[in-house]
Order: sequence, then structure tokens, then C-alpha cells
Amino acid sequence: MKNNSYNKWKEKSQSSKTRDYDFNTISDKTLDILYHPDSVSDEFLNKVNYPGEFPYTRGIHANMYRGKLWTMRQFSGFGSPEDTNNRYKFLLNNGQTGLSVAFDMPTLMGYDADDELSDGEVGHCGVSISSLDDMEMLFKDIDLDKISVSMTINGPAVIIFAFYVALAIKRGLDISKLNGTLQNDILKEYIAQKEWIYPPKESIRLIVDMIEYCTSKMPKYNTISVSGYHIREAGSTAVQELAFTLSNGFAYLDACIDRGMKVDQVAPRLSFFFNSHSDFFEEICKYRAARRIWSKKLKEYYNAKDEKSMKLRFHTQTAGFSLTAQQPEINIARTSFQALSAVLGGTQSLHTNSMDETLALPSEKAAEIALRTQQILAYETGVANVVDPLGGSYYVEELTDNIEKEANEYFEKIESIGGVVNGIESGYFQKEIADSSSMYNDKIEKKERYIVGVNKFIKEDENIEIPILEITDKVQVKQINKLNKIKSSRNNKAVSEKLERITKSCNGTDNLLPLIIDAALEYATLGEIVNAMKTVFGEWNEQSII
Repeated sequence: MKNNSYNKWKEKSQSSKTRDYDFNTISDKTLDILYHPDSVSDEFLNKVNYPGEFPYTRGIHANMYRGKLWTMRQFSGFGSPEDTNNRYKFLLNNGQTGLSVAFDMPTLMGYDADDELSDGEVGHCGVSISSLDDMEMLFKDIDLDKISVSMTINGPAVIIFAFYVALAIKRGLDISKLNGTLQNDILKEYIAQKEWIYPPKESIRLIVDMIEYCTSKMPKYNTISVSGYHIREAGSTAVQELAFTLSNGFAYLDACIDRGMKVDQVAPRLSFFFNSHSDFFEEICKYRAARRIWSKKLKEYYNAKDEKSMKLRFHTQTAGFSLTAQQPEINIARTSFQALSAVLGGTQSLHTNSMDETLALPSEKAAEIALRTQQILAYETGVANVVDPLGGSYYVEELTDNIEKEANEYFEKIESIGGVVNGIESGYFQKEIADSSSMYNDKIEKKERYIVGVNKFIKEDENIEIPILEITDKVQVKQINKLNKIKSSRNNKAVSEKLERITKSCNGTDNLLPLIIDAALEYATLGEIVNAMKTVFGEWNEQSII
């Protein structure tokens, strides 16, 4: 006889909205929404429990994908805003349900297209954005109040976000209805990706400013996506990715609480971004352990009362690091398995890499195949029909426990060295990742671990025949010409006044975001606003690690 806890969960799952879909098997066998032990022990309830119930090991929603499928995003951005706008319309017309913006290197580093340091890089690894004018073109004919927009930017995130808000204001939209996510995770930049501008403490201030602003004005927008993806891409283990990412999340939460915000104001606004690498079961268990760790910490340490605070929501991207230039078509298979592990792990949003991304930015055809991969998972495989179908597996449950245990050991170490910022300044995180990366590469070189097409099943004299997206110098010329026109046609006196106000406020404690939005509306450029803050904040220089 099933216990009362099960009956309560069953009632909750049945009251949740369900998609109009046939959840039977292909052979028309009826599937229960969940599989579990008939006699449930206290240990099960405390450690695993039912989906949508603390500690959320089996998922944050009672009926998971029966209610709503994950958001299907494709990370896209290249060339000019016009080029990327056309790609977005193509993806949306082909069934994509959210946009994810990739920016070029000058934008990521806070430089305008006409800066000498931008030469040769404009539009090459993402879209070039230097002002509100570019943002207007990027989202031309796209309903921002209907489409979820994710933007992957960190160092100058406050400015790009200001451009986005300014665009909505110019269109007369109610910004409280905007829905999306800003990556805005500067701590992982110092740890792994290395795209920063200001020192850590000043950067954290900007992040707290954005969280504070959105808490009152944009309740549907996730102002930060704490990212383990880049930590993993830099060579970390799965446990390091999990532990370092959640540590960063706790650090942001602490900074907001220090500002005077309440835990239940802030925690529901935090989302996470994880990598899905090639070890199928390890990745699934990593996600399950992440939910459990976060919920316990929020409930037991931070005394959160709101259920939403304890639910770890996350986006997943398949592992770019795992893609090979050799035999690039087999990257489709790699990506498919990685996407499957993300879905079985309970992701809320998913990006599947294109087969050609190790060679260049994705071609239109490759991006379409990557999107179709997600659609096949959702509609043909049956994996969305049952919640946490691997739950209860001896292997899965023990591996989940082990990952949780090892992550907790890292939390203790990070606390012992004085926290995340001290760990960054001392090089602790960087060295841990470097050591793991070196160990992984050594195993490949010694053929203790096989990578198909690289050190096993090699194709001699391979001739790669797939179309490559090429970005020409015409993009840079076009962007610089547009920027010159903006600077000559705007109210430069008003721009100077807005920039001066930003600089002055950097010396105080005022929230900087409204001032940056005002400057954006006057068409102040990315580089100009960056420099206005750099005058006070300075720049960050990493200490070398021996």
C-alpha cells in the first residue's frame, strides 16, 4: 500500500497543468507519471523524495515535462545585428522557443567596434553590439514581451542589459513583463573564462545593482545565470563544476543579503547554467546532486521560507570542449547523448551545439540539425513522458550521493581559505582546474581514454566537406560606419552629462543601472560607459599561478 506522502504528491501532480499529448509508449502501453518504491522509507523521503518536493532530487516540478517541455534555445550571434536578426527569425520559424544571444569578443570585453583593440574581431565569434542602435536592429520585428531572451555576457553585462531595457522602453513595452536571463556571472570569469573588466568587488556591486533593480521592476527576468559551463570547458571535473558554481551562487546571495535584501527576495531570481559532458550517468547525477545541495543550504543555512528559493533552476548546454574537428559529423551523435543526459537530469532549458562549432560559428544547416535533435528528444523518444525515469537505480542514486559528498568537501575547503573572492585572488580555483585539465589530457595522450576520431578510429587523409560560415571584414567596416553616424547625430552634450553622472555615482552607493539606462537612451556607446566606470573602478589584473 502506497504511503500518505505518495498520495499527497500524486494529488499535486494531477492538479498541475498537463500538455495535450499522448504519453503512452510507441506500442500504446500506458505509462505512470512516476516510478518509485511501493514502501517508502524515511531515508528516501529525506534524500530523494518525489518530484517537486524538498530536496528536489527528482526535479523541481511535480509533473516535469508532462506539464511543460524544456525551453529549446540555440546560442546564436554573428556578424552584424542585421545578420543575427535574420538567423533569429529563421530559428523561431523552425520551432525554437527562446533566443540566446552570443556576442563578439570586443563586445564581451567592453570595446566598441571602432576601438583599435577590436580590429579583426568584429562579428567573428558573435554579434557586434556597440550601442542601443545595434540592439534595436538585433531585435527588429521580434516581440520582446513574448519571447524569452537569454544573453551571454558578463564583464559589461550591466551595459548590454541597459541597452535591452532601453529598447523595451523606447518601444513602449511594460518592462515588468520581459522574460529572460542575463548570464552576468563575473566570478566564473575570474575562475575560468577570463573575460573581465573591473576587479571582483566592484563587479559584484554591479551585479547586486541589477538584481536589486529587477526585483522591484522586472520580476520575470532572471538577472544572473550562475555558470558552471565555462568552468567545465576550462577543464574541471564534474564535481568541481558543481562545487565552484554553487559556491559562486552562495557568494552572490551573500552580497545581496549584505545590501539589505531578504533571502526570499533574491534566491528565486538566481538561475544556473551547467555543462553536459560525455559521461552520461555522471552528468545526470551532477544535476540531481546540485538540486539537493542547493535546497538543503537554502533551507538549513539561509532559513529560506519560500519554496521557490529552494528550487534550483538551470539551463544546460552540451559540451563544446567535446566537439572534434576530425570527423565533425559525429559531433551530432555526441551532442544527442549529452542532450539526453540533460533532459534525464531535469533541465529547464537546453542548447545543443552544432556539429561545426569547433571549426567556425554554426552554419544555418548545422544549427537546424542541432535544434531538430532537441525536438526528436522531446517528441519521439518518450523520455519526457516519465519524471526522473532513472531515479531508484542503484548506480544513479549512489553516484548522486558521492557527487554531493565530494562537492561538500570543496565547500569546506573554500570556506577555509576565506571564501570565493579570496580563492580567486590566491589562484586556488585556477590551479584546481588546471590540474584536472592536465590529468584529463594526459589520459588522452596515453590512450587511457579514447576520443573517437582523435586517438581512436582515426580517418587518415580526411577531407572535411561541410560548409563553414565565414565572417568578412565588411562587417567591421559596416559597424564602424554605423557608429560614426550615431556619434554625429546624437546629442553629445547630453551624452557627456549622463557619463559624468555615472562616474560620480561610482564613488557612492547609488544603484548605477538607472543611470546607465539613461545614458543608453541618449545612445552613449558600450565603450564610453565602460570607461566612465573604469575611471573609478579601475581594471583587474590576474596574478600568475606557478
